[in-house]
Amino acid sequence: MKVEDFGCTKAGERVQLITLEGGGLRCRIATYGGALVSLEVPDKAGGLVDVLLGFDTVADYEAQTAYMGGLIGRFANRIANGRFTLNGEAYTLPRNDGENHLHGGEGFDKRVWQAEPIEQGLRMTLTSPHMDEGYPGELRAQVDYLLRDGRLEIAYSATCDCDTICSLTSHGYFNLNGHAHGAIGSHVLKLYAGFYTPIADAGAIPKGEVHPVCGTPMDFTQPKAIGAEIDAPFAQLQQVGGYDHNWVIDGAADTLRLAAEVYAPESGIRMAVRTTSPGVQLYAGNAIQDMPPGKGGAMYGRRSGFCLETQFYPNAPNQPAFPQPILRAGEVWAHRTAYAFG
Repeated sequence: MKVEDFGCTKAGERVQLITLEGGGLRCRIATYGGALVSLEVPDKAGGLVDVLLGFDTVADYEAQTAYMGGLIGRFANRIANGRFTLNGEAYTLPRNDGENHLHGGEGFDKRVWQAEPIEQGLRMTLTSPHMDEGYPGELRAQVDYLLRDGRLEIAYSATCDCDTICSLTSHGYFNLNGHAHGAIGSHVLKLYAGFYTPIADAGAIPKGEVHPVCGTPMDFTQPKAIGAEIDAPFAQLQQVGGYDHNWVIDGAADTLRLAAEVYAPESGIRMAVRTTSPGVQLYAGNAIQDMPPGKGGAMYGRRSGFCLETQFYPNAPNQPAFPQPILRAGEVWAHRTAYAFG
């Protein structure tokens, strides 16, 4: 492990950049946002390719609005109208995505985390006070980054002193041809998901229904290029300019199971994603624009990276039929996601 100074936030907080090496991989993590800054994996020629979009300075991470590489909390994705009810009490959250609440508001990706070494990796911790961004309870979050046997594993856990809601994820943008390579439309994707949660409109809030993917451009049960049908005349895609939807992962939640496999023919890199979470949000980078220059001066444009955000379903607290992201006082919220490369 190597620890470097990464500069200061606008508020004067010192930020570290930590490099991990192991299992044939090398990654860098910033304590600002707990962000994954880079991830180098072997390509078909045996060289290392950085497959994560990111930035070279803290100032750029503060300036960008795409949640680049950050840890998301308290609740990943959207909550309709910035409101939810828990134990009969209504809570109001900031509306930072039109009429809706997104990714915890001024969330965990905008905080400086504490870091400490652990066996095979790094532990990040953060305390979120009672009513932080409107969420009840003092929540203590812990995220472990682990490198082992060609895998990056992220283990999330949290506790709270009263009942609350919790759904943590990583918002890494991948390009398996290299972070500066451009469009990701040729990446071949398979999702282990026969169903998805259709959205109501451009606000990307699910209707509360679960629909089969069969016969629609949402079907990735057989490997297909991400760009093959992304601009199809299909209302679900047209409402948000491409893929930005939640899929229902096959198999039992809380078990580590395959959610996705991605292959980049040019680099030869394959990535398999396993998770204990109930859903995965495929976001194809439709709104990447007006970004600061990326690492090494790279210019990131529309659809230059894709996200596979393992999570609870969007707006789940307001949809009783969805798996519920409730963390009870005295219990531990815990989920894992593993990215394996070959």
